[in-house]
Amino acid sequence: MQTTNHASARYEGMGKEGKGHIWTGSGALDAQPYGFNTRFEDEPGTNPEELIGAAHAACFTMATSFGLAKAGYEDGQLDTKCEVTLEKQGEGFTVTKSALTLNASVPGIGAEEFHKIAGEAKENCPLSKLLDCEITLEANLEG
Repeated sequence: MQTTNHASARYEGMGKEGKGHIWTGSGALDAQPYGFNTRFEDEPGTNPEELIGAAHAACFTMATSFGLAKAGYEDGQLDTKCEVTLEKQGEGFTVTKSALTLNASVPGIGAEEFHKIAGEAKENCPLSKLLDCEITLEANLEG
């Protein structure tokens, strides 16, 4: 099985004064604004790190869900937050960390099995494999 998806970006003007917009092929993002101000100054819009965080949280959560289903669990809820850290290094910036926090409710699962499945998902989801940074996981099982 293979899937190919696309997105695009346009940036008008240069540097801090420039303004950009992004689009996704699905239409989920349609001319969503981004730029220096949305990345570093809390202006409305998005930024690359926020989008990476959303993608990593979604990928990891889906991988955990599939791992749980494979282990025979059919019910529950998984809520994941992902914080992506961007740090100045030398003349540029580097994504240095993607911190996943999972809060889950899975009836009937034990803590050891839950943490094993979540850990495997963290290591093996496609976006974890893509990212060249430290990836951490805090997994909390409720109930």
